Amino acid sequence: MIKITGLDRLTKELDQLQRVIGQLDGEIGTVNFDPNDPASIESAISNVHALIDQKVGSYSSNSMAASIIEGLKDTYRQGILDKAAEARGAGETPDA
Repeated sequence: MIKITGLDRLTKELDQLQRVIGQLDGEIGTVNFDPNDPASIESAISNVHALIDQKVGSYSSNSMAASIIEGLKDTYRQGILDKAAEARGAGETPDA
């Protein structure tokens, strides 16, 4: 007979992952920044990271969830940087 162990842990991690995805579905928040001010841009990035952590930071010990959380933070960081660069070219103040 073959005994498989660790399924309880995997099931728990998958349940947590499902909750993370559910909590991240939809709007996370809004940040404003001055595209000509690097400190304002970095502050917006920090604010987005904090918004994400507020929603799902309690799951950061779950390796699968942590990977998604970090990927999402990277995506938003790049999005803010891209919007800032675009706004500098158009002379606007963006909402991210």
